[in-house]
Amino acid sequence: MQIIKTRIKQLSKDYLAEIIGYRRELHRHPELSMQEYNTSRFVISKLTEMGVGHICSVAGTGVMAMIEGKNPHKTTIALRADMDALPINELNEVEYKSQHPGVMHACGHDVHTASLLGTTKILYSLKEEFEGTIKLFFQPSEEKYPGGATMMIGEGVMENPHPVHVFGQHVLPDLEAGKIGIKSGQYMASTDEIHLVVKGKGGHAANPWKNIDPVLIAAHILIALQQIVSRNANPEIPTVLSFGRIIGDGQTNIIPDEVILAGTIRTFDENWRKEVHQRITRIAKSIAEGMGGYCDVDIHHGYPFLYNDPDLANEVRSWAVKYLGEENVTDLPFRMTAEDFSYFAREVPSCFYRLGTANAERGITSGLHTATFDVDESALMTGMGIMAWFAVNALMQTKK
Repeated sequence: MQIIKTRIKQLSKDYLAEIIGYRRELHRHPELSMQEYNTSRFVISKLTEMGVGHICSVAGTGVMAMIEGKNPHKTTIALRADMDALPINELNEVEYKSQHPGVMHACGHDVHTASLLGTTKILYSLKEEFEGTIKLFFQPSEEKYPGGATMMIGEGVMENPHPVHVFGQHVLPDLEAGKIGIKSGQYMASTDEIHLVVKGKGGHAANPWKNIDPVLIAAHILIALQQIVSRNANPEIPTVLSFGRIIGDGQTNIIPDEVILAGTIRTFDENWRKEVHQRITRIAKSIAEGMGGYCDVDIHHGYPFLYNDPDLANEVRSWAVKYLGEENVTDLPFRMTAEDFSYFAREVPSCFYRLGTANAERGITSGLHTATFDVDESALMTGMGIMAWFAVNALMQTKK
């Protein structure tokens, strides 16, 4: 394994400039969820140039391919990268700035895609050094429900052959480039969308007694719903209930007929998740009706919480230490953000880890989903190398 590790590290260095070029090309041309047509064509073209086989389109704009080592039927693992961008207008003044106003790779999926292409290039060079098959999942639409992972699974990517593990990687601007982070067990929260329409009776704001004010009703509902977390949630189960959208399209002297509220509920327990849905519905409807109005409640059931198989996560951590050194491997806390990689993790024991991309000295510290997000591109060397290292170790230590 020492020889393979040395070769992976050398290949990561050799390919870095090329993979940075891939990342910059993807960053210049971001595409929103389920619109990743050019991204998909780019990925297919690069896989074809490498000589990778079994390339096929899946889930609309997704791509799957396979690298077969010696004795390819021995065992199979899968590596996943997501490809979609966000509806954000980039403010960075860099040579590779998004050329599509209002669309930006503000969550690092350009890094994920380029890094997996780098990993693919490394593994294809080493295919005579390992046994088994590596599936490559280039996934569309992680950012938009229902998510590309469940679509890919529905179209059979987990079959013929069936991978015993899936590995996924995501950038983390809280961690310096050259480092990775891992958490065993529950890691990222489930996510559901809450849509409320509070209905009343609009009219002149100077005659409130003639109206049923949905703005006031909505305010009472918002305040009351906060008790679900502050008074009903078990503190041992991390829970977030937040609203980010309120539309009451009246005027200073006009009470509207309705108010629209939209928010999210995130947690780590499926029974509690179901109970929260029931509490939201009961509280919102009862308050609205008690004040003379009505509330339509629509809760979109989103991604489940992400669970890293403890045994596999512990193995991944030990492999990471051997590759990067103990000082470059971090234990991560819970995250209330969500990931549709969770669907892969429900199929087989899987591990989703974080790639450090920050460089404080260069001012590269902006958070995910911000207009100034960027990465220290040296992280691509770590990203492609560590995933290749994980893949080889997983194949060598997994029995069919």
